[in-house]
Amino acid sequence: MRIAALLTAALLSPGLALAQVPASQAIPANQPIISDWARQQPVLAPNAMVASQEAMATRIGVDILKRGGNAVDAAVAVGFALAVTLPRAGNIGGGGFMLVYLKKENKTIAIDYREVAPASATKTMFLDAKGDADPKKSRETGLAIGVPGTVAGFALAHEKYGSGKFKLSELIGPAIALAENGIIVDEDLAESLPAARNRLAAWPSSAKIFLKPDGGPLMRGDRLVQSDLARTLSTIAAKGTKGFYEGPVAEKIVAAVNSAGGAMTMADLASYKVYEREPVRGTYRGFEVVSMPPPSSGGIHIIQILNMLEGYRLNEMGAHSADTLHVMTEAMKPAYADRSEYLGDPGFVQVPVKQLLSKKYAEARRAEIAMDKARPARDIKPGNLAPYESDQTTHYSIIDADGNAVANTYTLNFSYGVGMVAEGTGMLLNNELDDFAAKAGVPNGYGLIGGDANAPGPGKRPLSSMSPTIVLKDGKIYLVTGSPGGSRIITTVLQVISNVIDHGMNVQEAVSAPRIHHQWLPDELRIERGLSIDTVRILESRGHKIAVTPTSGSAQTIMVTPQGALAGAADTRQRGTLASGY
Repeated sequence: MRIAALLTAALLSPGLALAQVPASQAIPANQPIISDWARQQPVLAPNAMVASQEAMATRIGVDILKRGGNAVDAAVAVGFALAVTLPRAGNIGGGGFMLVYLKKENKTIAIDYREVAPASATKTMFLDAKGDADPKKSRETGLAIGVPGTVAGFALAHEKYGSGKFKLSELIGPAIALAENGIIVDEDLAESLPAARNRLAAWPSSAKIFLKPDGGPLMRGDRLVQSDLARTLSTIAAKGTKGFYEGPVAEKIVAAVNSAGGAMTMADLASYKVYEREPVRGTYRGFEVVSMPPPSSGGIHIIQILNMLEGYRLNEMGAHSADTLHVMTEAMKPAYADRSEYLGDPGFVQVPVKQLLSKKYAEARRAEIAMDKARPARDIKPGNLAPYESDQTTHYSIIDADGNAVANTYTLNFSYGVGMVAEGTGMLLNNELDDFAAKAGVPNGYGLIGGDANAPGPGKRPLSSMSPTIVLKDGKIYLVTGSPGGSRIITTVLQVISNVIDHGMNVQEAVSAPRIHHQWLPDELRIERGLSIDTVRILESRGHKIAVTPTSGSAQTIMVTPQGALAGAADTRQRGTLASGY
């Protein structure tokens, strides 16, 4: 029965919008198909593997590994390349998180290079004259732009954890060549530009790069040349972080931000710091889960949800059965409720990490779940932690020949960030400060609710859902994963892990399988196409409000097989992804 449930699915209406249409009406009856995801196989390699959202960047990473570089060397090269080949998310004008696993030391380091609010930031910076949240301020103006951290983060990773065989300039070299010579616009890039056209058109500095003279977006087969970006990358290659955070490049960033209504200074850039943090850790059915700590909320809540799910026999319930999806949904809701109350920048608020990761706390929250009925969001509150006191994004994963690994997730926030290229730099700037809670109880661009713990403030890092994650088995690398997707990152990574551990899927099946998402508010269970119509109807009968949504995330994942081979899975939800190794 479980195998039949895995292989039987129904097509949802291809043109269905996000409207709140009951799934029983949205999914055409009598259209069973055999789903493709359950037959997919990963890419295998004996030595090393890179899985990223863009093929040219993957190949650059593999080349570095073949030439004797380690996972960190490859990660830095891939990251700079993606700034050229995946401009909507790859970046030097944003920030992110990197997990580095060093096999020899059996140690994992969490590198926080998240964007930072400038010193001018205030708690009320995104409110209008009436005291209401103004989304335009936090998404479309210079006020939305945080001090970028990517360059500093990559430089620190290279300096401290690289192999020593490559200079930083050598790792940036391939990106410079791609920007200078131009890349041919592929289907993925061509599809992303029309949706961002209006934001890009609002800034002449962006329009002249990504749009045609008539205002239309570049199309498939066109050549995208980024000469200014090549010069900026060359400056970084020659001068390191000083070439970005000081001097002419920094001056151009500050001028661009301030001309767009922001208030960033040269001192804001010069004072930017990367933090090395202790990862959060948990266990799930004998595996160790290692992930990003605050200011990421992802690691805490992945482990928190897994702790709740550990009390259920999901393997017996079956992958994508109504019971499995029901308990998974009901475990997601309280985690996102806790996120709204307790999570923020650990430099400014005391995040109750130990309590949220407590198995005892998970047991109490699990006891609130009923198998026959979905709980309305209004009945779910952030947990009482006192009794348990005893703290448009892209992802890529890499494992090298020595068993070191990197999971890196970085972002500009929205696709193409704020849409503005800093004049003369070729660099798109982020609108990451929308991840703050502009006003307590008011959702951000991803519908997430926040409170005072994540309020804007000078020098603060906004809360993130980015969740680069490494799973260990018997102290050895088992799974390296992560995903873009805003608020859905947490649930995407969660389901990849559960699909492998609970349901025995190969890594490509685990990545390709249809996903669900519930983030407490709004009170809806979002589902991808591919679930059984009967399963969806059972979920509706239990009170779940179903919303059919576009695909969720792009989980680039590598698994170590029992035979020691590396199995790479590039998520087919996005065009142009590639897992490759040697």
